Amino acid sequence: MAEEIVAKVEELLSPYVGKPTELIQALHRVQEGLGYVPKEALSRIAELMAVPPSRVNEVVSFYHLFRTSPPGKHSIKVCLGTACHVRGAERVLRAIQEETGARLGGTSPDGLFDIQPVRCLGACGLAPVIMIDGEVHGKLDPNRVRRLISRYREGS
Repeated sequence: MAEEIVAKVEELLSPYVGKPTELIQALHRVQEGLGYVPKEALSRIAELMAVPPSRVNEVVSFYHLFRTSPPGKHSIKVCLGTACHVRGAERVLRAIQEETGARLGGTSPDGLFDIQPVRCLGACGLAPVIMIDGEVHGKLDPNRVRRLISRYREGS
């Protein structure tokens, strides 16, 4: 499987080979093509782009938009902006993590959910807010979150 992923990465990077100044664009292309930037391909990306592996790791870990694990079937965006923070976003996030088994920025072991942090979903009056597969859910507490996750799990 890892060989197939590396081959796909090589194909996606072909326009950028040997162009270290285009590392971010190359990583975008990989993420668009695969849905993530595979950890097992980071050293090959560095080699193809003619940059040190540490540079690829720096870029991938610095920018939140890059993910190094495959996305889940359901994508959960957790607002961690001011209004949501003040109204209990951390409790909501903790409940999501407990219910799904995923960490912030990661994917659940069953592959059903990924959790991504966002700074604002534009629904501050409904804080705390999350978005699952593009659908906004607000005025949440840990119990409502558990029921919501259960509903998505059953619908999978």
